[in-house]
Amino acid sequence: MFGIDTTLAILLIVCVALACFFEFINGFHDTANAVATVIYTNSLKPTVAVVYSGVLNFLGVMLGGITVAMGIVNLLPMDALVDSNAYHGVAMILALLLSAIIWNFGTWYFGIPSSSSHTIIGAILGIGLAFYFLPGNYGLTAVNWDKAKDTGLALLLSPLLGFSVAIIMMFVFKRFIKNETIYKEPIPGKKPPLWIRMVLWATCGLVSFFHGQNDGQKGVGLLMLIFIAILPAQFSVDKSVNLQGINANVREIQTIVATTDTSEFGKDELKNYHQIQDHAVHFGTLIKTAGFASDIEVSQRFNLRKDIVKITKGADKLLKSPNFAISPKDKKILTQQIKESKKLIEYAPSWVVILISVCLGLGTMVGWKRIVKTVGEKIGKQHMSYAQGASAELVASMGIGLASWQGLPVSTTHMLSSGIAGSMVAKKGLKNLQKGTIKTIALTWILTLPATIILSGSLFLFFRWLLA
Repeated sequence: MFGIDTTLAILLIVCVALACFFEFINGFHDTANAVATVIYTNSLKPTVAVVYSGVLNFLGVMLGGITVAMGIVNLLPMDALVDSNAYHGVAMILALLLSAIIWNFGTWYFGIPSSSSHTIIGAILGIGLAFYFLPGNYGLTAVNWDKAKDTGLALLLSPLLGFSVAIIMMFVFKRFIKNETIYKEPIPGKKPPLWIRMVLWATCGLVSFFHGQNDGQKGVGLLMLIFIAILPAQFSVDKSVNLQGINANVREIQTIVATTDTSEFGKDELKNYHQIQDHAVHFGTLIKTAGFASDIEVSQRFNLRKDIVKITKGADKLLKSPNFAISPKDKKILTQQIKESKKLIEYAPSWVVILISVCLGLGTMVGWKRIVKTVGEKIGKQHMSYAQGASAELVASMGIGLASWQGLPVSTTHMLSSGIAGSMVAKKGLKNLQKGTIKTIALTWILTLPATIILSGSLFLFFRWLLA
């Protein structure tokens, strides 16, 4: 299969199965937050709610693009971590997936709202940091710290924004909606008025769709990590992209960068400058007579990816430098050329997107009860009202949608659970929160990164030794 030995083929299948299982767990772990409000408020029957949410999660993945997926792929510099030994790639993927599954499944079992985004980012960082303990010159450079910083900031801010904006949303509701019914706790077994149900249907649908658009893309990114690491010749570049078109983009980048005055450049800036020039020349030589990746020797295809990664990352870093002196017009052109060049490496086959969509949608339809009970009853001292459910889901859907637009992974769980907490505070202040539950959620939020970093790093080193 794909020209690899039987053992590696079996390991590839195991890795793909684990990625699908992770996304399945993500469905019933994270998406339970989306259906919590409509189920708890008797707006939809549980069976209908999870199917409705599952379908919208599916659509979110299918229609959401792959920006977040590529953010996951780019968190680890694949050009440094993929080498001639495919078993090293297997060790990386097994450690990543197993650590994420262990933590996610454990927190779900105890009914603790925990972030799959946090989990997968921690696992990736753990693997990157583990390279420090391997022979070679990786050190701490095996982590893409620029991307990690942006991702970490998004994960840090999401619960804070969810909490504060939900408070504002509740005050807006109080100001413009005078019907007291919406602020009362649901009566068990009794449906709320139709207009309230319609609002909650809409907010549940929005959270589900944007969850698929953001979290579903993480699954796409995981599968692409697997295929790039184990089958770089087949999946490192998009075979449908015309290489001569990309070469034109690369030459434009090279030309614009060459116009700058390098006399004020520091060591890192000069490194990026020469990196762009060297890899642009190498790329042009490699694809001199080739139209598509299928025209390139199998052993050389990953080098196409490496060239584009080096060129685009180097150019992105120069654009952020105050010493990079080019005109505003050239900066705009350069930014566009970088974006066009990345089309060769930032892609996912449609069948990968469909597979993840199905796994996420199916996962949504099981295992939701534990998280629903926590969200509905254990965050606030009072049970969640219709207005609180709607405000939290509106905040979550807006936050996740904005993050997806910016290509950043963000936590659905943290956005929604912090939104519920904010809506409780808006009603009766901090005394309206159940301190025990809040402490547990906060402690899980704090521990997720260090726990998954240690777990994945340890597993990675173990698998590297085992598969050596």
